[in-house]
Amino acid sequence: MELSWIESLSAEQGAEVARLLEAAERVDGVAPVGEQVVLRLRPGAPGSGHLLARDGGALVGYLHLDLFGDADGNRVAELAVHPDHRRQGIGTALVTAAAERAEPLRVWAHGDHPGARALAAALGYRKVRELLRLRRALDDALPEPVLPEGVRLRAFVPGQDEAAVVYVNHRAFAWHPEQGAMSIEDVRQREEERWFDPAGFLLAVDAEDRLLGFHWTKAHTAELGEVYVVGVDPDAQGGGLGKALTLAGLAHLRRTGSREVMLYVESDNAPALAVYTRLGFSRWDSDAQYAK
Repeated sequence: MELSWIESLSAEQGAEVARLLEAAERVDGVAPVGEQVVLRLRPGAPGSGHLLARDGGALVGYLHLDLFGDADGNRVAELAVHPDHRRQGIGTALVTAAAERAEPLRVWAHGDHPGARALAAALGYRKVRELLRLRRALDDALPEPVLPEGVRLRAFVPGQDEAAVVYVNHRAFAWHPEQGAMSIEDVRQREEERWFDPAGFLLAVDAEDRLLGFHWTKAHTAELGEVYVVGVDPDAQGGGLGKALTLAGLAHLRRTGSREVMLYVESDNAPALAVYTRLGFSRWDSDAQYAK
């Protein structure tokens, strides 16, 4: 087996990695890397170290190393081993190589499968963070959203609202290792994705059109939607705006065909978990982050 680091993938290499990731997802039932990694498979995408594992020229393993790191200064890795080449030490080799290059290192295990937990234990890693995936059906009646007085909802306008969304997002998620770092360029990148729909990007604004909060929805398939991001400016919190935005987004997803909806929430975010539980969400599965 041969390992090689590449700073920027060619189009051909990116397609090769995408095929490996798709093969892993078909077997595991969950994508082995997050959305941000998929976006960085494009040629010229900055901030990544791509570690390729080959056997006889065939790509058998892949690890993405985020060179920008998270808000706490950790380098973050995500990896996949082709289902036909597992239990051959490839995962161990990938994580070991990443640890030699980056310190401190954290490694995501999407779905937190038993194989990932066993690999972490063998390498001396422990679970330091858990990101829950919650899910609910959209086959029942939803409460009507009740907006605070003087607040109205409108759709996101590409080319106009990016800066305001990034500002509110930063204030709402200043504590979050990844979400708080969202940039205008990140928003514009997602505007180019096939799933992007400005009608499903709901903005709560005051009488002067000042942004107070937003609910960005996402359609994964024709029948599965996502509460992609709900962010409320701290100055507008406490009046029920977050709940109203969430309900408005769920209503939009149902109108556009979603029969189920999912979301991600930190396992230690008790207030958010309480809100989502009251709205009918229950645990689906989880992603785990490991560190030495």
